[in-house]
Parts: sequence; C-alpha cells; structure tokens
Amino acid sequence: GLPRFAGPVAVRFLWVEPNRRRDLDNVAFAKKFVLDGLVAAGVLENDGQRHVVALQDSFEVDPANPRVMVEVMDVDPRR
Repeated sequence: GLPRFAGPVAVRFLWVEPNRRRDLDNVAFAKKFVLDGLVAAGVLENDGQRHVVALQDSFEVDPANPRVMVEVMDVDPRR
C-alpha cells in the first residue's frame, strides 16, 4: 500500500516538463492538486500548515518523459 504520514512533513516536487515553454510558477501551481490528492489517498493526514511545514520545487526538461516526482519526508516536530 501507500505510505502514510501524520505530519509534520516536508514535500519536494520535481517537475519534469517536455520543454521550457511554460512559466515555472504555472507549472508549480499544480502542487495544490497533488497535495489534495495525497490527502484524498490517505498518504497525508492533512495538507494544512501544521502538517506540511516545507515545500520545495525543482524543475527539469525531458521531452521523452515529462512527469512530476513527489518526495514526502518526516520532519522533526521539535525543529
């Protein structure tokens, strides 16, 4: 099954586009829908600021295999 995170977590996104035509902020806007999907799937308990404490975006180009890769990492709540 899918991993489950109760939070707090940090989430990294690697956005791999087929070309450089779209503005990066438009590409990364999709994180809202990805996070909502992770909550709906039960991977994240919640996507509010108490649970998702950090977000990071990176961008690459791969015309043969555009995709988004998501990494969820537990964060020490004492930090």
